This record gives sequence, C-alpha cells and structure tokens, in this order.
Amino acid sequence: MLGYYTELALRSLRRSPILTALMVLAIGLGIGASMTMITVLHVMTADPLPGLSAQLFYPQIDPQDKDGYHAEDKPPALFTWIDAMNLLRDHRGSRQAAMSRGQVTVRPPQGKERAFFESTRFASSEFFNLFDVPFSHGHGWTADDDTKHARVVVLDRKLADKLFGVDRAVGQSVHLGDYSYRVIGVIDHWDPSPHFYDLESQGAFGHSESIYMPLETGVADKQSIASTVQCFGNAGFPSGSLKDAPNCEWLEYWVQLDTPDAAKDYRDYLVHYSQEQMALGRFERPPHVGLHDLMGWLDYNHVIPGSVQLQTLLALGFLLVCLVNTVALLLVKFMRRSSELSVRRAMGASRRDLFAQLLGEAAMIGLGGGLLGLLLAWGGLWIVRQQPAEYAQVAHLDVPMLGVALGLAVLASVLAGVFPAWRASVLPPARGLKLQ
Repeated sequence: MLGYYTELALRSLRRSPILTALMVLAIGLGIGASMTMITVLHVMTADPLPGLSAQLFYPQIDPQDKDGYHAEDKPPALFTWIDAMNLLRDHRGSRQAAMSRGQVTVRPPQGKERAFFESTRFASSEFFNLFDVPFSHGHGWTADDDTKHARVVVLDRKLADKLFGVDRAVGQSVHLGDYSYRVIGVIDHWDPSPHFYDLESQGAFGHSESIYMPLETGVADKQSIASTVQCFGNAGFPSGSLKDAPNCEWLEYWVQLDTPDAAKDYRDYLVHYSQEQMALGRFERPPHVGLHDLMGWLDYNHVIPGSVQLQTLLALGFLLVCLVNTVALLLVKFMRRSSELSVRRAMGASRRDLFAQLLGEAAMIGLGGGLLGLLLAWGGLWIVRQQPAEYAQVAHLDVPMLGVALGLAVLASVLAGVFPAWRASVLPPARGLKLQ
C-alpha cells in the first residue's frame, strides 16, 4: 500500500510541476533560514564536557579594596596568585587547577630562523584529570613537578607531529623561549566548544592551546602571559612578575565537586576563607563569593548573545510564514483534485485512505523542501563563518543537525498538509462527481 501511495503522489506532483516547485521552495527557504540559526544556537549552547560538566565549578572571591564597592556588584572572575595558591594548598575539592593563558616562541629542530609563536596554557598539575583531557601518548606532570619548577611540557598532537614526526614526540626536547623543555605527553584532539575554561582572555569560542606547561615553571621562567590582568587599588600594572603582584587578578580557577553537599561545603569554605583574609588585613570587603557549575558559568557570562536568540526567533517566525503559504498551496492543489478523489471514494476507498494518500504526498514535498533547505543552510552557515563574530568559526552543520533539518522539514510539511488533506478527504463523493 505504501508503494501504491508513493506512486500516486509522484504522478500528482509531476502533473503540477510549478505548484510543486513553489511548495518545495517555500519549505526550503523556511528550513534553510531556521536551520542556519538553530545550528548556531545549538553550537553555542552545547555542553562542552558531557557527563562531567555538572561536577565542575568555577569559584569566585573578592579580594579588592573598598573603593567603589557596591553590595550588588558581581565578584571578580579572576584570582590573584596568592589566593589561587591558597585554594590549591587547601585542596577542598576532588580535583582543582589554577591556570592562565600565554604565548611562547617555539624554536624547532630545523633552527631558530624557523621559530614561530604558539598559544600556551600554564596550569597546575590536575588540569588534565580535571577536564578529562585525552592523551594519545605519555602523561601530564605531577604536583612535585609544579613545586620543583620542572621544565616539562605536554603538546597537542598537531604540534607534536609537526615538530618531531608522527608518534615520536615523547622524550624529545623542545626549545621554548630561552629554555629547553622535555616533552612528557601528547594529547589527542581536545577542543571543547564553548571554550569554557578561559572566557576572560580568549573568549567562548577560541581554540585550545598547543602547548601545556606547569604554571609555576612558566612564571619562574618568565614566559609570556597573555591572560587578562586586572589590578586594583594603587598598585597599578606590575613591572615585574605577576606572582609578586598581590593586587592583580589574572588566574582562572576550576574545582571538581562531586555532590551537591560538596558544592555547598565549598561555598561555605569560600566564605570562611574570605573572613580569614579580612582578619589578616588582606580583604577589605565583606565576604562576596560565587560558585557556578560549568553550564551555569556559561550562562553567568552571557555566552549566547541576545542577537543570536532574536535572530533564531525571527527565523522560526519566517518558517511559520512559509508553512502558512504551504498550507494554502496544498489546499488549492488538493481541492483541484476533488473529482479524482471522488472517483476513488466511489470505487471503495475510505476517507482514511484518501487522507493517508494526501498526507504522504505532503511528506514527499517536505522531503524535497528539506533537501533544498539543507543546501540553503550550508550556504547560510558559510555566510555566518565570514562574519567577525567570535562564534562564527564554529558554525558548522553536524550529523545530528542534518537529521533535525530533514525531520523538521517532513514534520512541518505533514503538519501543513493535515488540514488540506482532511478537507479534501471529507468532500462528499457526489459533489466531486457532479463538479466533474
């Protein structure tokens, strides 16, 4: 029966090619516009670490002086060196890591004349376990390496293969800036999007770094820090090491808390820590803390621009307009066939049979519109990638969204066809035959 209905639908579509093309075009335009913006929104709202994000938290404390203080202000997003080291030492979470972004000069084995810059992540030892970073070879460094300022690094796979050849990097030495470092690990592809762990200096849709180095080693070797630096009070911007600038915030800090009770206890710990620092004369403001899980941190920082949400709503509104037009065209098409449908009724076809036949025809139109919409969505996403917005580079149509596009097209066309199909199927046969 399905094959028979399909054959009837194809015959009907071929009999009115212009009307069929108009309906396919209407659905295709609606699907193309809506899928472009839905895909952008999907990428921007994706969970960068599925299965782990609910246990990862970003804490906040406020070490600033009382100048300009308002109780309703948000606490700073970055940490001073002394506060980050204190939190690391207290180790109140399952895992935690302090980190900052930097840039180093890489001198390849071919000679310094071929030197180039690479982005670097300076981090404490639990960074890789905290974020479940996959290794293809080797491993990360230890807390002892942090303390001893060990000159060890981890490279991403692309850079490792570029410098030393495929699977040959571990154990090699790489010259970074003024010093030589031993490669102890190579990570596999790892580029979470949004780039949740460094929203301050790199933005939500930057790429992961190519080189990973112990935080204390990077500071001791005076490697270039490329993080956002916010200084308060009368200290001004430091001329020396940021490690010796107690009034400058420049470090990100993440902690793993496995249960809601652990998160509550950690928030209490942040309050008690602030009170202790006030008693020591470091903090001047009353305890002002924050604690956000990963997805909450993205929402807190408004990673999704309001313009994207508005454009998505407008695109969905355009799809609705296209569907209304499709309903009208289907109604015209089906009612024109009243004589044919009445003959089928007179020969024994039920209303249900006619309804199923016409609804299948609408679904075929939707499938054609979906395929056209996919082409338009690819074009729309290409246009998005040419824009200067930071999220533009991640606007790609993935496999799940391909299925969503086709499913949405068929579902939309079937919904658009329900009323016209019902209206044509309930037409009394005598009336249709009389019209003939």
